[in-house]
Amino acid sequence: MTAKQRGSESTGAVTGTPEKKRGNASPPVEHQFKPGNPGRPKGSRNKVTLAIQELLDGEGEALTRKAIELALEGDVTALRLCLERLHPPRKDAPVSLQLPSMEGADSAAKAMGAILESVAKGHLTPLEARSLSGLVEGYRKALETAELEARIKALEERS
Repeated sequence: MTAKQRGSESTGAVTGTPEKKRGNASPPVEHQFKPGNPGRPKGSRNKVTLAIQELLDGEGEALTRKAIELALEGDVTALRLCLERLHPPRKDAPVSLQLPSMEGADSAAKAMGAILESVAKGHLTPLEARSLSGLVEGYRKALETAELEARIKALEERS
């Protein structure tokens, strides 16, 4: 019989202490931050990372030179490292897609339709479509903001 089948009253096999029920998403209570302690500040570094960084300070040029020497001697790993630094792999690629001229909300809707159609035909990946849709949505929001600003200005002039 497993601990789950016995319920929360069961005892741990190793320690003999009662097992605590907990969900998948949260750590045990003794590992959670106490009130008033927000944890590590954003951007702070791990002690090991700081120690390694301190050791490497001032050695960047020498390490780079050694990696280049090893690459030139035929070390495949060093060669790959040097090439990736000289010409990193592309994270994004240009997309060729004919969109309607963006002149109003109607054209934004047509552009979204063209993007959806390109995904359906296999010309765009869903990820590329999401990026393009974000651009069209940004345009639509800017257009909406400009229209609202014009309406407010017109109302203020009437009053």
